[in-house]
Formats: sequence, C-alpha cells, structure tokens
Amino acid sequence: MQLFYAPDMTLPRYVLGEEESRHCVRVLRLGAGDPLHLTDGRGNLYRARVVDADPRRCTVEVVETFPEFEKRGWGLTMAVAPTKNVERFEWFLEKATEIGVDRIVPLLCARSERKVVKHEREEKVITSAVKQSLKAYHPVLEGMTPFRKLVARPFDGVKLIAHCDKNGPERKLLGEYVRPGDNVLILIGPEGDFSPEEVAFARENGFRELSLGQSRLRTETAAVAAVVSVAFINQ
Repeated sequence: MQLFYAPDMTLPRYVLGEEESRHCVRVLRLGAGDPLHLTDGRGNLYRARVVDADPRRCTVEVVETFPEFEKRGWGLTMAVAPTKNVERFEWFLEKATEIGVDRIVPLLCARSERKVVKHEREEKVITSAVKQSLKAYHPVLEGMTPFRKLVARPFDGVKLIAHCDKNGPERKLLGEYVRPGDNVLILIGPEGDFSPEEVAFARENGFRELSLGQSRLRTETAAVAAVVSVAFINQ
C-alpha cells in the first residue's frame, strides 16, 4: 500500500501537493489508473486512483472511503522534555507514531537543556512515520509547553509522572495504574530528570508516580518504553 497524507482532503477528487506529487510520479512512477491510498490524518482512509500524473499537481480520484480506519479504543498523550540532541527526540516522535499515540507535548522543565523545537520540522517527522506505518490518525503535536501549565491543565483520565527519585513515595509500574481502554497522560522529564519541586507539584495536581523499571533510561528511551507499555496493555 502506498499511503499519502492529505490533511485538506476534498472529494471525490484531490490534488496532491508538489512534494507528494513528485514522490508519486517521479519516485514511485505511478501513472494514470494506478491505485494508491490517502489519509486525512483524522481517521479516514481513502482508496483512490491516479487520473492525472502531473509531477507537480498529481490529481487522484477517490473510489472508496474507510472511516475510523483501525481506530484505537484507548487514548495516549505523551508530554516529553525534548533532548539536547534533537535527533534523539525525533527518534521518539517517529517510534511513538508508529506504535500509537494521540497527542505529543514538548515539555519545558526546570532542567531542560532544549528550550525550543522546530514545530514544522517535527511535524514532518511525524507525517513521515504516519505514512510509513500506514496510520489513518495523525498525532497532534503541540508547541513547547511549560511544565506547570501542562500539569495544571484539566485531563480526563489517568495522569502519571515518570521520574528516577527513589527517596519519595513508592513508584509503581504502569500496569498497576492503567487498564485497557483508559485515556492516559504520561510525563517524561529531561535528561537531568524532573526537579523535586516539579514532582511535588504534579502530585498535588493528581499525578501518580511511575517507574519504568530498574534500568536508568535516556529520555527518549523512557518515552518509547511508556508508549510500548500502554500499547501492550491494550492488546
């Protein structure tokens, strides 16, 4: 299946953007009559065929629509402090998208080494992963959000903060908090971990403390481990 991203989808015909048109016609060498699939990133998968193989404005015609394609029965928001090495954060974005996530929030913390992310660049990483993994749902990527603002924001579901401090209240594994079908929000801190004050503030706002096992994990590894764990619980 060749999947193209069409966030501004129109029916029954749609004109691919210049980059997608070039990929379709020049790289994949699709011509008039050839089949392909598109998604609007909101759960709709479209089966279509090429009607005009213009490498700058390729026109396709939708022949069948699959609404709520492979819709998950659970929700996951990952709030993660971007790593100093942006490639490691982008690795997380790619893998989280492939596995399954609904919303990603870059988190600005007291110990953050990276305070700015290039939203357009990170969106492209996510979009590429959506197409590669044949997803009909495109995760929402928020802008950089201060820790306290995110923690104080209402959330209807299970709220967890993963940290490494073993001296506070007992941290529990994800399976002790999350059940199949739950809507989950998980906070993953920077490479220097959350500060004690941040952990206390999260606790005051209804977050429960999470352990991701005995190993000390890098930020992006911890974030992917959390995504995998939630997906496994919902199998």
